[in-house]
Amino acid sequence: MEAALAADIPTYSGGLGVLAGDTLRSMADLGVPSVGVTLLHRRGYFKQTLDAQGRQGTDEQPWPHPPKEDPRVREVRLGATVQIEGRQVALRVWRYDVTGRGDAGGVVPVYLLDTDVETNDPWDRRITDRLYGGDDRYRLAQEIVLGVGGVRVLELLELPIRRHHLNEGHAALAVAELWRRLRDVGEVRRRCAFTTHTPVPAGHDMFDRDLTAAMLPADVLASVAEVAPAFGAGGPLDMTRLALQGSDWANGVAWKHGEVSRGMFPEHAERIHAVTNGVHAATWVCPQMGAVYDAHLPGWRQDPCALRNARGRIPGQALLSAHHEAKVALWAEVGRRVGPERAAGLRPEALTLGFARRATAYKRLDLLFRDPARLAAVGAQGPAPLQILLAGKAHPKDLEGQALIRRVYELSEGEALRTAGVQVLYLPGYDMDLGAKLTSGVDVWLNTPRPPREASGTSGMKAALNGVPNLSTLDGWWIEGHQEGVTGWAIDDPGDDDRAAESLYEKLERAVLPAHASPRRWAGLMAGAIADNGAWFHTHRMVKDYVAAAWLR
Repeated sequence: MEAALAADIPTYSGGLGVLAGDTLRSMADLGVPSVGVTLLHRRGYFKQTLDAQGRQGTDEQPWPHPPKEDPRVREVRLGATVQIEGRQVALRVWRYDVTGRGDAGGVVPVYLLDTDVETNDPWDRRITDRLYGGDDRYRLAQEIVLGVGGVRVLELLELPIRRHHLNEGHAALAVAELWRRLRDVGEVRRRCAFTTHTPVPAGHDMFDRDLTAAMLPADVLASVAEVAPAFGAGGPLDMTRLALQGSDWANGVAWKHGEVSRGMFPEHAERIHAVTNGVHAATWVCPQMGAVYDAHLPGWRQDPCALRNARGRIPGQALLSAHHEAKVALWAEVGRRVGPERAAGLRPEALTLGFARRATAYKRLDLLFRDPARLAAVGAQGPAPLQILLAGKAHPKDLEGQALIRRVYELSEGEALRTAGVQVLYLPGYDMDLGAKLTSGVDVWLNTPRPPREASGTSGMKAALNGVPNLSTLDGWWIEGHQEGVTGWAIDDPGDDDRAAESLYEKLERAVLPAHASPRRWAGLMAGAIADNGAWFHTHRMVKDYVAAAWLR
């Protein structure tokens, strides 16, 4: 449903889309013969603004130029159509090429499907406009375009597709379209693999049976009933179970998430495996740290596993100096986002914590602020002020997430923490550019999901690539990446928010602040994060895992 092809192309909202873009970039770098299919969101997700009270505004996020004027995409005339509510909906198809780096690099075309065609009904012309917008009718129409339309576009392109990899349940109707054509469930399964990205029930699309019957054409509807027995027996359209039923291989995106997914879908447990996510190293390593790697670990851009040699081969002072430069670049970005007056108090020598992800309840944006007096006391222990930079959007319908932003914003504007030497800034407009600056420029990356609700989490991987240690609850990828005092620190979370917050304060006071006070110790932590996390949690490794386990089956 989303893919972050470039920072200014509004076809992504957050981690899922950024992961898709990073996957495509690694496939291009590695020369994996592949194509991508997504939607062309003319009005994007939304651009976040924050008013003086921390209330989130949602401005439109259109393309910087109309697609027909954007030199990065070109139209491909195919004549593809889908049927929605009995109407024929024409699809306009655009191609964006992801070009690989290095000698092995190839080109991965990405086809973006668009319903803004003059001959379409006015409502149909808007189907692909907004990412994650509208009601269930709008959402199901998008998923018809993506799943059914995607298969039809690939057929019209006459590409020799070996496997269709369905990235989250949004594309599950591809299974029904393939069944309609092949009439052999075994053959459909041999052609499909599926990745689920969420252990949160609300993240799995379910559509009312009557709505589904009204929107899908009769032949595709019949295929859904044949492939998914629960739907055939009168249940709702469960997109995740449809994808699982139509795939011979599926996975969660971390070891723990694979285990959780097997528990959520026990009838499919035997086919649910785990491939832990990664990030595209050459995209997310900042220029300052990249120059250090180029000097001491040549070839890391082509093979990020070379970063395992960071410990011992890169002088500690080189890491500290590069990070200081990255922090200065972050300060400049913060000034642009919140104004020079509010950013004036930031000090490069102060311990700076970073937290940036979707603002929703289970990610616990406010855990660090659960006891402001305790946080102020921790901040007073350091030789310099404690600084906290936060960012992240709440879905326009997530009122609880928006309330969390307001609460943290109020704390950031108040005097209680600032008087104690704790400066808090909530940065608006979170996007790829800001994410890159934050994950390379802060000193410690904070992640506080309520276990086991974080499927993976990739922002901490980006931080590790830049030598930034993590401070996180043991969930998602961090279960695999954590080495206490080597790659970062674990927050003990026995299932009680008060006790988890107290563990967070204790780790800051007794482990993080003392380590940060010693440049030699901190350089060792940076090297550990790079060598033991950065060298493994990247999409080059992840894509190779998929090739071996899922795509060449």
